[in-house]
Amino acid sequence: MISPLFNHLLIPYIIALFLAITMGGSGTAPAFSAAYGANVIRKSIIPGLFGITVFLGAIIAGKGTASTVGKDILEPDMMTFVIVSIILFSVAISLLIANLFGIPQSTSQSTILSVTAVALYFHKLNTHKLFLEIIPTWFILPIISFFISLFIGKYIYRPMRKRGLTMPRAQNENLKPVYNGILVLMSLYVAFSIGANNVANAAGPIASMTANELNISVDKHFVLIMILSTLIVAPAFGIGSSIFGHKIVQNTGKEIILFGKFEAVVISFVSASLLLFASIVKGIPTSLVQLNVAAILGIGVAKLGPKNIFRKTEVKRFFLMWIIAPIISFSLSLLLVFIADKNGLI
Repeated sequence: MISPLFNHLLIPYIIALFLAITMGGSGTAPAFSAAYGANVIRKSIIPGLFGITVFLGAIIAGKGTASTVGKDILEPDMMTFVIVSIILFSVAISLLIANLFGIPQSTSQSTILSVTAVALYFHKLNTHKLFLEIIPTWFILPIISFFISLFIGKYIYRPMRKRGLTMPRAQNENLKPVYNGILVLMSLYVAFSIGANNVANAAGPIASMTANELNISVDKHFVLIMILSTLIVAPAFGIGSSIFGHKIVQNTGKEIILFGKFEAVVISFVSASLLLFASIVKGIPTSLVQLNVAAILGIGVAKLGPKNIFRKTEVKRFFLMWIIAPIISFSLSLLLVFIADKNGLI
């Protein structure tokens, strides 16, 4: 016979796996769209590589962001199985909608706003962490990503091509395997960064909830419980990549701009490095999707000019969904916690 405690834990864990599947679909684009856009990697092998590397990133470098999501916005003792189920379900629905439209979405922003809705309802919101650390990072890092990529594309790569400083075609062909290998490594680097940052969106609340339900000290044993939660959640990213990733990679990699290998390496390196900075140094969940697209736009503006790149339909759709999905997550979370509270479930 299944114990009541197991029943309590089972439901939010199932929702966390569902969320991880949707995150895997959304996160595939920033990891591999650049390599796919440069015709270096086949879509069929992307989910496997993505899932393995995300798992490693979560285990090795995911502690800071998991602590932020699980403990620093809403008091950890509030992370009951009902509240965690509401938070994760709200995020999963908002991301599922974005995935069905084929738009890579910010998992971190949807998750933070879902937690914020619950914290606001119970007047437990850590406003300092949210307004002075997390939200400024969401705006500043994509701008940095855009201008770094624009600078590299405009003032380093373009002058090199004009002056004939790039290698002759024959040499490029001889070094093609090297270029391709570097680009694949950059894609794996991005996936590692996703693991360090985005897995925490599911594993953080799950870890705090598990500690509460088992009457374990969150402060003393959080890392161990987070690792166990990650072992369950992270593999689902690969499943999500195989289900949703193909359409999203197509939209991001092929329909915004055709990449050369140099541009693809710049996009991957800039976006992944900024996300790792946010994860390891600050412990702030932020949007790799937006960092990645900002880098794509920076390279695109350097090659085609601002008018041509910002008029593209996909760019407009991205911005619209980036606004809609977090609002859906916040509103649904607030509605569900209100209903649960009024029915005595909390």
